[in-house]
Amino acid sequence: MVKLSRFLLQAALAGVAVAVIVALFFPGLLEQEQPGAGAIPHATEPTTGMQGPVSYASAVARAAPAVVNITTSRIVEVPHPHPFTGEHVPPGFFHEPPHSPADREQASLGSGVIMTSAGHVLTNHHVIEKAEAIAVVLANGDAHPAEIIGIDPDTDLAVLRIVAPGVTAASIGRSRDLRVGDVVLAIGNPFGVGQTVTQGIVSATGRTELGINLFEDFIQTDAAINPGNSGGALINALGELVGINTAIFTRSGGSHGIGFAIPVDLARDVMNEIIEHGRVARGWLGIEVQALDRALAESFGMDHTRGVLIAGILRGGPAALAGLQPGDVVVRLDGQQVDNTRGALNIIARKRPGDEIAIDARRDGELIHLEATVDIRPI
Repeated sequence: MVKLSRFLLQAALAGVAVAVIVALFFPGLLEQEQPGAGAIPHATEPTTGMQGPVSYASAVARAAPAVVNITTSRIVEVPHPHPFTGEHVPPGFFHEPPHSPADREQASLGSGVIMTSAGHVLTNHHVIEKAEAIAVVLANGDAHPAEIIGIDPDTDLAVLRIVAPGVTAASIGRSRDLRVGDVVLAIGNPFGVGQTVTQGIVSATGRTELGINLFEDFIQTDAAINPGNSGGALINALGELVGINTAIFTRSGGSHGIGFAIPVDLARDVMNEIIEHGRVARGWLGIEVQALDRALAESFGMDHTRGVLIAGILRGGPAALAGLQPGDVVVRLDGQQVDNTRGALNIIARKRPGDEIAIDARRDGELIHLEATVDIRPI
């Protein structure tokens, strides 16, 4: 027993001695087994939320058949030189025929999206504005003449219709579900080169105050949008339509990674109104509004510039009948905070004619509450 104990003690002391030597002269051996705070851990399998598709080909294949090219043409009058002086004179001065040789045909290109199996095509108003002839070219190359069903310049949208059996309508998504960072793809006909797809992300939503349209609620994206893309599709990674490409910010005429699309929720509502009623019936109160600056806000005893000043009211209009007065500062409409003039007009415009709208305003330092019946906005 004594010999066994002595053997175990000697073995333990030898082990301690080896450990000390390793720690002093070979510390790397211990560090490999126990990674410290600065060590790189072993890679783990990615979680489901981190995974994404390697290719968006399926999304494009689903959406592309519904994206069309739009060609328009019109006759442009060219100044006619005076036969004796060489100076330009107005067209018709010498009683030329309706389209004299001096006139020329001007063509332009754009894009559109087939929205219904009945052949309704949604595009931008500026794509077909002043056009005398419009043709829609399908993804398979077939061209069809198009008629204008209706336009809405305030949102820069237009609805066309073609007679073409078996057309493929877009799969409609929900733009209100978009988040900053979501992958989107723009499909259109940039520079007339043919159907093209570009990819990016949603850079922002709810963009306003851009001075593009009267009613603005844009999706901003860095997917390349170039001339000719206007009216084309902005789709999500599933191939669902989420926007109608409309404009770019550029100093050179090309894409700088700042493009804007009309949300499909808004575009679809405008299209349905045009198809059903021939126009978009927007709410109207008969008011002229002015933005608040710091000086104006302080004069009304306000410590912020949120809200709009009522600068004028149409006599006998909905706002006048409700009791609103010039000099009132509207701070809430329909329960929503009013931040600026465009926001106020958008809230009113979304109401249907005949609907009631609540108005909260400041008058002489006091908060007042009014109810107005919205009328239809005059054309």
